[in-house]
Amino acid sequence: MVGTAAERAGMVKHGSKMIQAVANADVPKLTVILGGSFGAGNYGMCGRSYDPRFVFAWPGSRIAVMGGEQAAKVMEIITTAKFARMGVKPDADAMAQMGKSIKDRLDAESTALYATARLWDDGLIDPRDTRRVLALALAVCREGEARRVRPNSFGVARL
Repeated sequence: MVGTAAERAGMVKHGSKMIQAVANADVPKLTVILGGSFGAGNYGMCGRSYDPRFVFAWPGSRIAVMGGEQAAKVMEIITTAKFARMGVKPDADAMAQMGKSIKDRLDAESTALYATARLWDDGLIDPRDTRRVLALALAVCREGEARRVRPNSFGVARL
């Protein structure tokens, strides 16, 4: 959890060790999103930025920068501070409606179907098939490493 105690316990140091280990791994990287995958956790757990060979997701998983409720709270804090700087008291009903709108939109946009429709993963898999899918993915990785890539011996015509 983020906070002063976690920071004093070396969260940044330990997190950077994990990031270094994942970034420098020379084994095939496969990612399966099981539950919620949000923000830096998605990044640090071998998200797309680490260029994993495959990213699969379970149908009930969620992926977003942050949860809808957290985003709504952040926007409420920012908007309240903005109104305070202007010397205006924010309308409680408008703030509640803004928060509900943000929460509803982000919750709808963090579903597994929304993510897979945008190719944020390589497909949804039935949780019961996880081992079989990962075994197939590892076999594909092994086959890909065994093949020799031949460079093009012809030019590419462009109009």
